Amino acid sequence: MSVIIVGAGPTGLMLAGDLAEAGADVTLLEKRAEESNLTRAFALHARTLELFDMRGIADEIVDQGFEVSGVRVDLGGGETALDLDHPESRFKYVLTVAQARTETLLQRRAEDLGVRIRRGAEVVGLEQDGDGVTLSVRTRDGAHTERASYVVGADGAHSVVRRLLGVGFSGRSYDTHIILADVRPDQELPPAINPYMGADGVALLPPYGDGWFRAIVWDRSRQDVPLDHPVSLDELNDSLRRITGGRISVAEMSWSTRFLSERRQADRYRVGRVLLAGDAAHVHSPMGAMGMNTGIQDAANLAWKLAAQERGRAPTWLLDTYEGERHPVGRQALRVTDFVQRMAVAPAPVRAIRAHVVPRLLRVRRFTAAMRRLISGLGVRYDRPREVEDSPSVGRRVDDLPLVRAGEPTRLYELVDPTRFTLLDTTAQGSAAEAAQPWEDRVLSVRVRGDLPEGADVLLVRPDGHVAWSGEHPAPGQVRQVLAEWTGAP
Repeated sequence: MSVIIVGAGPTGLMLAGDLAEAGADVTLLEKRAEESNLTRAFALHARTLELFDMRGIADEIVDQGFEVSGVRVDLGGGETALDLDHPESRFKYVLTVAQARTETLLQRRAEDLGVRIRRGAEVVGLEQDGDGVTLSVRTRDGAHTERASYVVGADGAHSVVRRLLGVGFSGRSYDTHIILADVRPDQELPPAINPYMGADGVALLPPYGDGWFRAIVWDRSRQDVPLDHPVSLDELNDSLRRITGGRISVAEMSWSTRFLSERRQADRYRVGRVLLAGDAAHVHSPMGAMGMNTGIQDAANLAWKLAAQERGRAPTWLLDTYEGERHPVGRQALRVTDFVQRMAVAPAPVRAIRAHVVPRLLRVRRFTAAMRRLISGLGVRYDRPREVEDSPSVGRRVDDLPLVRAGEPTRLYELVDPTRFTLLDTTAQGSAAEAAQPWEDRVLSVRVRGDLPEGADVLLVRPDGHVAWSGEHPAPGQVRQVLAEWTGAP
């Protein structure tokens, strides 16, 4: 199987590594001639870290980041807090880390697995037929064509692949020019995500560690400054002084830019043999830091389906579930970030009551739990495909269950194979694992001891860590039927 991925950002790199691990021949085309050292995306949420954990790379990036377990909201007249502690995850925090470090980690994994990365390669044309996709590519050495079984556009908000497909990008731009900067404040700030909401705008200050913070600033009086106008330290300090009431000033600034935030989503994620992922499929406000995380989770959902499709190890409907599952997740991310953005840059009538409404909302446990799970990705659940057997918990994310295998303690995420289904069999006889042996090329069968969800004693886990099926004392014939429904004939 050959796949060309357009765009070497976090989404494209994650997808490339997963496909290569599944045995695909993967080429990554990137328009930029040089590797990026930008730090625009600054946070990894719990579900993204869990996906990294399943690939054995989470601990390395955690060592490079800063663990943040709360949001401390300053509304000008007092403070209130949102707890980001995730009791259901090993990663009970938001990890703030420069995007460049995340990309470096994912790139090294992809290259170690054999992915070819070609920089300075701009896609200018696309044609597809029943057997594959042909791309017209322009480099400094001239133009040429490349062909693959499938193409994935992970080439950002201004995606050329999406434009060449003629797919709409529905939504709008916010009327807000936002400043991003990496700064060292004069004051000592709490080790939390620190939003300041004032009459003149909003400033968000999450920590990186070593005294450095990311500043995300919307200044009502500076929202029309051209995007290409440099950000000066004096300008940033003036905005912070007015927004925070003089409580925050910056001693040092290492990087800065302006950008126009948008709220848009691709009308379709798949057209034939071409698919869209990451910012090519959805863009939204940086409030909530969900963009990069949603894209990486797109990649984890798509890779195993694409690999199974090309190998002939998947039912005909499986690849269509990528759009069916991830388009609603992208839409939900737009809604959540839009809500946070509107509260932050609220008009005068809303600002007048914001200091009273926000603290009350954050004291409602059901509301804060729902927001925490939505933003972190831990609450994502997929609908059961009509073509497969129903069972308890189907489509839910699986916790990192403590298990015992061959007398040794382990946990689920150490066992999950991101290229294959994982069948956990806790029955005394091991009959489910035995029934799954004809599918061993696409199902990892493991006999373990431990408690499975919903009282089940057999659990089938998708390669992206969601429940495919669970059963209690299932007959071997039922196990074989479920595996055939999800993965095809043995």
